[in-house]
Amino acid sequence: MITTKKELDALLNGQLGQPHALLGMHPHTQDGRRGLVVRVLIQDAVDCEVVDYMQDPEVRHPMGKHHALGLFEGFIPDRQEVFPYRLRITKTNGEIRHFYDPYRFLPTLGEQDVYFFNEGTDHRVYQKLGAHLRTIDGVMGVSFAVWAPNASRVSVVGDFNRWDGRYHPMRSLGNSGVWELFVPGLQEGVLYKYEIVPRKGALRLKTDPYGAYFESPPNNASVVWNVRKHEWGDQKWMEQRDQTDWKRKPVLVYEMHVGSWKRNPDDGNRPLTYRELARELVPYLHKMGYTHVEFMPLAEYPFDGSWGYQVTGFFAPTHRYGTPEDFMFLVDTLHQNGIGVILDWVPAHFPKDFFALAHFDGTHLYEHADPRQGEHQDWGTLIFNYSRPEVRCFLLGSAMTWLDRYHIDGLRVDAVASMLYLDYSRKPGQWIPNKYGGRENIDAIDFLRYANDTIHKYFPGVLMIAEESTAWGGVSKPTKEGGLGFDLKWNMGWMHDTLEYFKKDPVYRKHHHNQLTFGMIYQNTEHFMMAFSHDEVVHGKGSMLLKMGAYHIPDKARQLRALYGWMWGWPGKKTLFMGSEFGQSSEWAYDKSLDWHLTQYLDHEGIRLLVADLNQCYAAHGFLAESDYDPKSFQWVNSNDGDNSVISFVRFGTSPDEVLLVVANMTPVTRESYRVGVPRDGHWREVPNGTAATSPWTCSCPACR
Repeated sequence: MITTKKELDALLNGQLGQPHALLGMHPHTQDGRRGLVVRVLIQDAVDCEVVDYMQDPEVRHPMGKHHALGLFEGFIPDRQEVFPYRLRITKTNGEIRHFYDPYRFLPTLGEQDVYFFNEGTDHRVYQKLGAHLRTIDGVMGVSFAVWAPNASRVSVVGDFNRWDGRYHPMRSLGNSGVWELFVPGLQEGVLYKYEIVPRKGALRLKTDPYGAYFESPPNNASVVWNVRKHEWGDQKWMEQRDQTDWKRKPVLVYEMHVGSWKRNPDDGNRPLTYRELARELVPYLHKMGYTHVEFMPLAEYPFDGSWGYQVTGFFAPTHRYGTPEDFMFLVDTLHQNGIGVILDWVPAHFPKDFFALAHFDGTHLYEHADPRQGEHQDWGTLIFNYSRPEVRCFLLGSAMTWLDRYHIDGLRVDAVASMLYLDYSRKPGQWIPNKYGGRENIDAIDFLRYANDTIHKYFPGVLMIAEESTAWGGVSKPTKEGGLGFDLKWNMGWMHDTLEYFKKDPVYRKHHHNQLTFGMIYQNTEHFMMAFSHDEVVHGKGSMLLKMGAYHIPDKARQLRALYGWMWGWPGKKTLFMGSEFGQSSEWAYDKSLDWHLTQYLDHEGIRLLVADLNQCYAAHGFLAESDYDPKSFQWVNSNDGDNSVISFVRFGTSPDEVLLVVANMTPVTRESYRVGVPRDGHWREVPNGTAATSPWTCSCPACR
């Protein structure tokens, strides 16, 4: 036997960081005779032979079995050049198999690949790390690559090796921390994980951080998948999108949770699949006049109750509703019907589930080690270590993969405030100041700027939207002007003040008139998107309908119509959560369908019809979208009539003919002969009207004359 006991023990005990140096074919001199030594580790084999299929496939070189686990070794004399070969084995059940040895192939990643990854500047790292179907030297298989710099051994395990990490140890690519292996013969659908032996600590099984598809809990294995199968038909949409300045176009967003929009009562009340959703969603969005749909997170997650905000598969559409190409079909269908797709993206934190990123290689690799930096106490999740180039590369790659592979048109970045501040939701002594003694998370800020600039470079028509709830300045300013580089920011302050106002009994609203006007003081400091999201209709906050300060459903419905008329008239793009468009009475529940039956009642259907009218009117009057972020486009008519709770303003376009008057009466009292000033005389036409006494818009533009 040529292999020493020390080498054998290192291989079998997970201490061999370079298995290709031992396994496979290597030049060797034995007893003064030059030749080649071949070593393989194979399960369930009673004999093994090397076949030179390129030169003479009929010639077999027998190998001896030197360990019960399946270590075979053979010496081929008088051959000095390593050659392509196959292995021929006889299994214990008598079956004969021919296959290629994983340890005869060169690395699938080069020095430049790992250099840019370690530097944090590889913008398409998802094409290299993870599992990829490849053909190398004419041999089909799957290449695996994972970052685990503090491991002493990493193996890929799965159905193909009975989940035994001794049989497919991976090659360490120097100091990069990346481990790599090409396994010939594997195909799409294979389940796999990484078995990691840390330098300190216990062995662990981990899913692939770059996995493209996952099986369902509780096993959560990664699945080898071909993400290039779908033939896209949305070229026209993509070309137009790249040339579009969305700040000057209508952006009317329908926010939705895929699993609870509609369910199939004839099949166990299951959620719709991606393909079923494509059939149902397109006509509804057209009927409602929405320009975009925003999906709550669809990156893979294990716990339904997290709504997708605790992600374990940052590169994979969740398995719950279909395969990756099923999700591509949904996006493609929406695009071909003129509807944009925005996806919630969560780079702020990740869950502690041990099968995923947490303590990945026996160290705090993706997260900070110090809980004062690395743990969200409110959510019980871990915070990314944005100072690590490889972590930045991972997160940017996640964003890029949704835009590149899946043609997503925008990312709504969740929990930006928690990324900006080191003391977010922490008491004194529970956080560590930055190097300047401040509370700003400098590394996270740098990452957001870098990510926004990079994304806009590759995808100029994509929207980056910040869910940011503080007074941080310049969220939607370009990075070259000191901003964070987002296109839009959710207007959380306006949302909070407006809802607080509408919760009050109308008789008391005159004392809180400033809650409606205060938002204009800071309106032009950012490019705001007006949003009533899922967060406002859960956890005991009440649905949008039941928030309204009235005692009976018809009165609440009138108040909600007034609110929507006010919101659509206010400058800024719009987002409304599903169910709110027809005034669902109950709070949103992630595990059941919306209450669509309510639309048979006039109070609820009237709300839906108004939202559709508002969308269509906003889109038809193009100057509204064009001037959303022009300070000169807005003028108060009367912002001081708190005693009557009536408020009015005008929206202007660039042309003298483009003008819209918004008048809102926030009480159920009819104001007869109420005088409202207008900027010009002539005929004014009433356009969407929530009720005759609450929220009329009037317009004198040419389209409405």
